Amino acid sequence: MKTSNVPHRRLRHRLRLASCLLAVIAANARPGSCAEPTRADAPVIRTITNSIDMKLARIPAGKFMMGSALSELERELEEVPHEVVITRPFYLGVHEVTQGEFAAILGERERAVFSRDNGGAEDHPMEDVYWKDVVDFCDKLTAHPEEKKAGRLYRLPSEAEWEYACRAGTTTAFSLGDSISSTQANFNGKYSYGTAERGPYIRKTAKVGSYPPNGFGLYDMHGNVSEWCADFYDKNYYRDSPLEDPLGPPLGVLSTDYDRFYLVIRGGSWLDDARGCRSAYRYRAMPGNRYRLIGFRVVCEIEDAEADR
Repeated sequence: MKTSNVPHRRLRHRLRLASCLLAVIAANARPGSCAEPTRADAPVIRTITNSIDMKLARIPAGKFMMGSALSELERELEEVPHEVVITRPFYLGVHEVTQGEFAAILGERERAVFSRDNGGAEDHPMEDVYWKDVVDFCDKLTAHPEEKKAGRLYRLPSEAEWEYACRAGTTTAFSLGDSISSTQANFNGKYSYGTAERGPYIRKTAKVGSYPPNGFGLYDMHGNVSEWCADFYDKNYYRDSPLEDPLGPPLGVLSTDYDRFYLVIRGGSWLDDARGCRSAYRYRAMPGNRYRLIGFRVVCEIEDAEADR
């Protein structure tokens, strides 16, 4: 039986509305066949590779405890633990979108802070992008002839989808356990977490996939670059969020004033300490700004018949 796709249509509609608003904001701001995994510790991971050689992993539907446990070290009060149900499977980028993939769709790579001339390369995550550019990337990838023929729709993940995929069935501070060092993820190794020892601090992005993946086969969910989500940011949203497929607060409840208009970012970056890379840690950024710490990965929605091949 085919499941409803109504929440995700709403999400795409919201992204289109937000894109129109952000175009105004940015213009003013710019200076010029296998089984699904059922256990996170022993999954069988199904993947697809699209027309620009982007690899995506199938994330099964399921439920999880979103937010941090009350006993978690250095937790934030807004990380309210609550059950969330993801009702529909989806595909998520195995890696953060790279400079090469970004260039293949939008033709821009050199504006990344860590470009080839500054310690990066086409296999490093794309960063320093406006949120509107991220939405444009998803729209144009969806419109690519081969992707359109395959019936694939691309968008940013919701905050709930992101954390669900990050945890991959775990309940610990990180998908790798309750401790983490910078030998396991790209962050400021001077500030490790739990019982982990201090580690290296490379002060820049790393090639995607340089560190161990989580149980869903996803790389760099902790560190490297923080990642844009589709949700508008509200620190109190968890108190009232729905059980199934929460999409964040609606556009109308937040101010559109340039200095107060925030969206959710997740995952922590190469500059952050380990605390900011926890699975439950949530932060915000203004969509009309560009940040060398923030990149993104994409969700691919795909028709059930195609997904089951």
